[in-house]
Amino acid sequence: MTHPLIDRLSSEFGYPILNSTHDLTEYTRGEGVHCVFITGDPVRNLETTDVAVVLPELKMTFQGAFDCAVVATEFEDAAKEAAGVFKTPALVFYREGVVLGSIPKVRDWDDYMSRIPQILALHPEGA
Repeated sequence: MTHPLIDRLSSEFGYPILNSTHDLTEYTRGEGVHCVFITGDPVRNLETTDVAVVLPELKMTFQGAFDCAVVATEFEDAAKEAAGVFKTPALVFYREGVVLGSIPKVRDWDDYMSRIPQILALHPEGA
């Protein structure tokens, strides 16, 4: 990772770092909902560090409704393409390996409180 606030997500909170398509697939197809943080460049986009600070708060607020991981910088382009995400930073939510939805850029707290429950209520077809 490239910034202390992003690094702390793995060092302090234990979020796994996803380095490859294999890592992403294995992580997101597990049971439950998974939030993958695609950071973007924290030097060029100051919103990245804001999302890095908000993410642990969101996880705590939603009381374990989802787990979290961070996409490694060198894997970001492939992860964005796989998720159909074009803007970063982005929180991408998966269930059973399928993208449920994403929240690009930093948002107001109320936006997160509105959008995340909508995403969590979604289920992949056939599930």
